[in-house]
Amino acid sequence: MGSSGDGHPYIPNLAATSRAEMLARIGVVSTEDLYAAIPPELRLGRQMRLPAPFAAERDLRRHLDGFVARNTGTHEALSFLGGGCWPHDVPAVVDEIGNRAEFLTAYGGDTYADLGKYQAIFEFQSLLGELLGMDVVSAPTYDWVTAASSALAMAARITGRREVLLAGSSNPQLREHLRTFAPRDLAVGRVAFDPATGLVDLADLGRRLSDRTAAVYIENPGFLGTIEPDVARIAGAAHAAGALLIVGVDASSLGVLAPPAEQGADLVVGEAQPLGNHMHYGGGLCGFIASRDDPAIVMEYPTFLVSIAPGREPGEWGFGWSTMTRTSFEQRETAQDYTGSSQWLWGITAATYLSLLGPRGMAELGETIMARSHYAAARLSQIPGVRAPRLSAAHFKEFVVDVGGTGHSVAEVNRRLLERGIFGGHDLSADFPELGQSALYCVTEVHAKDEIDRLAETLAEVVR
Repeated sequence: MGSSGDGHPYIPNLAATSRAEMLARIGVVSTEDLYAAIPPELRLGRQMRLPAPFAAERDLRRHLDGFVARNTGTHEALSFLGGGCWPHDVPAVVDEIGNRAEFLTAYGGDTYADLGKYQAIFEFQSLLGELLGMDVVSAPTYDWVTAASSALAMAARITGRREVLLAGSSNPQLREHLRTFAPRDLAVGRVAFDPATGLVDLADLGRRLSDRTAAVYIENPGFLGTIEPDVARIAGAAHAAGALLIVGVDASSLGVLAPPAEQGADLVVGEAQPLGNHMHYGGGLCGFIASRDDPAIVMEYPTFLVSIAPGREPGEWGFGWSTMTRTSFEQRETAQDYTGSSQWLWGITAATYLSLLGPRGMAELGETIMARSHYAAARLSQIPGVRAPRLSAAHFKEFVVDVGGTGHSVAEVNRRLLERGIFGGHDLSADFPELGQSALYCVTEVHAKDEIDRLAETLAEVVR
């Protein structure tokens, strides 16, 4: 403990003598040597402007509350933002169970320390497997994009091929993530989509498929909210070329949409944030990977799988890791993929949510979202110069709104909406220039009719 000189009794190894000893042990002179590999243009080049140390916790809290007060959150403004993290209702009992100490504080223990956690994750995998129509479901990943990247890498290892094809309307963050995540020899192609409908261009898919293709990736509902009617046809084309079909899903849609497993998907990935998880700044997301119980696929899972086994006494059961030696956690730097910390807590809350709603509740959720989002699109379509929905295919929860006909940009419209207490849609103009000045609007079960009407009336005002 560095407890003298410039040290601190509660912060170990802070004293100059302790730091000098550690630096000498690893063969460097100063801490600056540790950052030599970082290019100078990426470094700050000066000391950080930090306040003086706070003498009391209340002073630190006051300081941090000042930073938080600069933000405008979805509690202060009506939000129609989506694009990967959506406003959904969270029943109080979900928070009550998720905040229990044995779940909230559990991190890296085992069955003897994290009591109940592995059974809860087993239930998450089982409930989600039933919803997806799949046998095997991973432990939670960071988010949908992480799950999709891992599934695409899995497909390359399974098939021995080095090319993957992504639907052009898929989440642009996936393309960005693959640039740094995917093996260097994995080529990533983009299949065109019809700018009138938002659906996969089947002719372009046929031209791009080859004996190099490991997998085709589509989303249903897509990032742009559209529902793909030809999943089975896409699966047939992929399989005929010897490739796998990976389908990304928003779990909240599966009460009204057929699961991809029934349409030929080999791997299903997606997001469970709508299942009882609050939107958090940088958190609350919960990705997953699912498949049938095919050993060739299961052996390539980079995440934990939790299984159930009978105990010594009749009627007793135990829960624990079943694929420890096959995960990236075990192999670390030699692994072909790496997952790191899992989103255990969000999986547990998703399991709680699914067990509360059941099949009937999930169907009611989906029907409510469909009804309210279509009502919103109809209301916005009445505004002169506004096209809603911009894409003609059926949509779920999210839909594209084109404001180009009003003479205003999305950025300008969103700024004016926020001045009136509304978060507008996610700006698509940079990632999807073919859609012009368009934004992605999200409407879920939390949006009441009067709130949708307020959006329509306010949007009509700001584009007038």
